[in-house]
Amino acid sequence: MSASSVRSFEYLESLPGTVFHRLYKQPSTALAIFRRMLPHLAKSFVMAMLYIARPLPITDLETWVRPGSQREQDTAVDLLERLQILKRSAEPGKPRSYMLTNPFASSLRQALTGGGNHNSFGIPSDVHSKDEVTISQLDEFARKQWEGVLGYMVGSTGIGLRDEGANLSPSVKHLLQYGGLVDVKGRNVDITQDGFAFVLQEVNAQVWTILVLYLENAEQLGMDHVDVLSFLFMLGSLELGQAYSKANLTETQLQMLLDLRDFGIIYQDSPQSNNYYPTRLATTLTSDAGALRSASAGFDSALRSSTNDKGFVFIETNYRLYAYTSSPLQIAILSLFTRLSTRYPNMISGKMTRESIRRAINMGITGDQIVDFLYTHAHPQMRKMENVLPPTVVDQIRLWQIEGERMKSTGGFLFKDFSTAAEYEGPCQYARDIGVLAWKNDGKRMFFVTKHEQIAAYLKSKKEKRGEGG
Repeated sequence: MSASSVRSFEYLESLPGTVFHRLYKQPSTALAIFRRMLPHLAKSFVMAMLYIARPLPITDLETWVRPGSQREQDTAVDLLERLQILKRSAEPGKPRSYMLTNPFASSLRQALTGGGNHNSFGIPSDVHSKDEVTISQLDEFARKQWEGVLGYMVGSTGIGLRDEGANLSPSVKHLLQYGGLVDVKGRNVDITQDGFAFVLQEVNAQVWTILVLYLENAEQLGMDHVDVLSFLFMLGSLELGQAYSKANLTETQLQMLLDLRDFGIIYQDSPQSNNYYPTRLATTLTSDAGALRSASAGFDSALRSSTNDKGFVFIETNYRLYAYTSSPLQIAILSLFTRLSTRYPNMISGKMTRESIRRAINMGITGDQIVDFLYTHAHPQMRKMENVLPPTVVDQIRLWQIEGERMKSTGGFLFKDFSTAAEYEGPCQYARDIGVLAWKNDGKRMFFVTKHEQIAAYLKSKKEKRGEGG
């Protein structure tokens, strides 16, 4: 599951069952969750059961899985249950059975076969040729708005990025502060550790992070989060370059048009316009096909679905840095941890010093994040070397960080008191597989995880299986 899928899934998992019931009445939502949230095995289960009207015994389900893949099967079934797609049907004296829930099954069938007047995939609108907006114009608008958001976060307003046309509204700035991505003190805006991690993500993951923050904030504003989620999933199914009518939108969704325009996700000529255009940031919400790198020189080409994103950074063993870029956003990011000294039309140079690294660390940026950024954007010539980054530079960055810290805290949950080694090893390995395991001690049969919901569901499932076996 990609980073953007994980972020959106975590939010969905927290919703009550009644919300899922309302969401799944929209075929576009059912299709988006099927495409975006489910691993291949879970998709196979759904498609195999889509036209089966009776509960399917677990023994039949197991015949579709290769021997030795029990853990993958359990993970897929657990995921489908948590998303309210699969429900159990237990009868005394019979093995567990499963069937797809409604309205998810009926909505997915309708999405795949067509028909109906639900309009959940938008209402295309005919626009006069002279008023049409081209895909290149939509890409340029999305680029300006999104780079404006990132530029505000990294403090690049002083190097010309804001002059390129991105005008951030107070609501956008509030949302970034609400999400802990920036720290605002008076007129000073500093990026936080979470903010720098956000900048390093692919754009698709960045967009979902912003949208989840928007969802959390929308509830406080009294907006119907089912309308909000339905609209977001619908946007992912729309066609790039096609105008759509606002006629079928709710009051909540009409308000969303104004807010999403600030992020470059939606384009409108004016708030009074009867039509809107989804940009590429919207049409890739439910697909990995358009995943874009955020702080790359190829943002424009990435918006055109290019996957050839070349690095631009050279680093020498004396901590000198050369970056072949003219992007104000990239320069602003580099300035967070580099003392820049020279700027040419297509290149900048500078040096990483103890002071510049410590300044970044004081903002909350970690040494590992700096190393990851440099590695991700290393020039192709550097990638030909045995070590992409000079080991002395990597080690020194981390040494400068630990000068001011000796311990690192991680919030989470401790699982202990397992009766047997087998009872301990199952959930521990499951925690490792889903990426929430932070620490373990096999001798004491203890492990520490950053999230407990999925582990608790796994343990409950195992307990129920033992009860059936008994």
